[in-house]
Amino acid sequence: MRNDSRLSRMLHVLLHMARHDGPFTSEQIGKMLDTNPAVVRRTMAGLREAGYVTSLKGHGGGWTIVCDLVTTSLLDIHRAVGGPRLFYIGGDEANPACAVARAVDKALDGALKEAEALLNARLQGVTLADLLVDFDALCRAGNWTIDGHE
Repeated sequence: MRNDSRLSRMLHVLLHMARHDGPFTSEQIGKMLDTNPAVVRRTMAGLREAGYVTSLKGHGGGWTIVCDLVTTSLLDIHRAVGGPRLFYIGGDEANPACAVARAVDKALDGALKEAEALLNARLQGVTLADLLVDFDALCRAGNWTIDGHE
């Protein structure tokens, strides 16, 4: 199964937006992410609906970040892009009448809920502003580029 990369890809875009004067078109973002502009528009729509970005059509239009970087968490972005459940392992409920399946599902369900709560708490504890601090420090160190998307 492929990893879902929507969160990391959208964080990538949002950091670029935070350090860029002016909007990015879906085509520019598509090139940045090596994907189709239609996929960009579909994914960015969730961020727009949540109030994290805005979009303008026409000449000079595009996507612009509008959220408060200090209060917007990685969990907020994950939810806005329609990220899937964080974990997909566990019972398949193929035979709920089976005592073995129910015992296994019960054990896995509890562990997965605990792990998901921990990960959600960690994602909630990191903001876009936190990522920008790290990003800016890496750029100042001079060993890193903005992968050609300045």
